[in-house]
Amino acid sequence: MSLSVLLYVILILLTGGERIVELVVSTRNAAWAFARGGLEFGRSHFGPMVALHTGLLLACLVETLLANRPFIAWLGWPMLVIALASQVLRWWCIGSLGRRWNTRVIVVPGLPLVLRGPYRWLRHPNYIVVIAEGIALPLVHSNWVTAIAFTVLNAVLLFGFRIPVEERALEAALGEEPVAPR
Repeated sequence: MSLSVLLYVILILLTGGERIVELVVSTRNAAWAFARGGLEFGRSHFGPMVALHTGLLLACLVETLLANRPFIAWLGWPMLVIALASQVLRWWCIGSLGRRWNTRVIVVPGLPLVLRGPYRWLRHPNYIVVIAEGIALPLVHSNWVTAIAFTVLNAVLLFGFRIPVEERALEAALGEEPVAPR
């Protein structure tokens, strides 16, 4: 195994470890939200999202190892910077939402929208992070098949399910529209 492959495997494993930390924070925050009357929306798309994000990390490893993808410096270094910047921006989003952040769509009725951090300018900044990382992380080691497949599948889930569900949930929580959780 070459040094670049070994370092890439370590990067993917560290990213997986970061995801576990996210799940711990998410579970704690979900319990907080439910204790305050939080309502969950979009439960049906959560499983496919977990599978897709887990699949991204596994596919990065499989494509690197089985397709013998090389590290191409002019592509890999900028993609590494984007992937690492995505982590910083992800945690800025998490910190800005505080206890209201979780990986599911759980809203506490009556709480106002968060308008600090990146939410000051964007309604869904975390999804920009997910899109950027989904392209950049595979391309660190020129895994173009994974980058394309994840981007397409992620777009279907985000724009076809997740963002519309989140918008309906926020409207319902803010009292703008009487929508039952789904």
